[in-house]
Amino acid sequence: MNNRISDTAIIHQTAIIESSVVIGDLVEIGPYCILKDNVILGNGVKLHSHICISGNTSIGSKTEIFPFASIGNKPQDLKYAGENSHLIIGENNIIREYVTIHPGTKHGLMKTVIGDNCLFMVGCHIAHDCLIGDRVILANNVAIAGHVVIENNVIVGGLSGVHQFVKIGKYSMIGGMTAVRENVVPYSTVVGPKGILEGVNSIGMKRAHFEKSEVEAVNLIFKKIFFDQDGVIDERIEEVAESFGFSAAVKDVLNFIKENKQRAICMPKYNKNS
Repeated sequence: MNNRISDTAIIHQTAIIESSVVIGDLVEIGPYCILKDNVILGNGVKLHSHICISGNTSIGSKTEIFPFASIGNKPQDLKYAGENSHLIIGENNIIREYVTIHPGTKHGLMKTVIGDNCLFMVGCHIAHDCLIGDRVILANNVAIAGHVVIENNVIVGGLSGVHQFVKIGKYSMIGGMTAVRENVVPYSTVVGPKGILEGVNSIGMKRAHFEKSEVEAVNLIFKKIFFDQDGVIDERIEEVAESFGFSAAVKDVLNFIKENKQRAICMPKYNKNS
């Protein structure tokens, strides 16, 4: 056996594995999987069957991948010219059937990075140069375009699409069949085909054991910044910073707005102050 493959790995006889592939301890590789190029599988990775993994792709320990996933193949970017880019997938992820994840390009980060403990349900697509945080859930048939950043603990509902270069803040909830074309501030709920800010993801914050005072503070500043109609939004943001600076969650929201001004943010349907 090739010394790049652990003696403890369990590999089905129909799997096709190039000699350049590195396979860790206690890895399971099911029928008809194809592994080629510079693929690295961490300890305890499980590949069910009919999975294709290629390129400079590393997959962290105990990640489980289900049939017909395509991981690390060439990006769907006409500008891609075969550059030596990477795909880095963290630990303890669940990648369900027909998921596609692509590496980076020279027009982006030269890498796509997936965090730990994520769940990508059937038919999801993550394009080139994306940064996906920890504990992110993408429901069935979610499409993430290139250069997207999704922070930790985000949930994206089924059949939703995220436009390229969008950033989605931590603990946000995107409703099913939502088109996300603008940045999503942390702790938000965004819904609908026009990506409308609905309010605070209070349920998600409570499930994550945020203090009641933090949840209340975020609700208050959302009302002030996004739903009040007095003055202009920059003035309301300034007032919030002075009044609620004690809250770590509020600071997350204000810093996100300050640091991501190159793109608009999702707003309520009836808010005319952008």
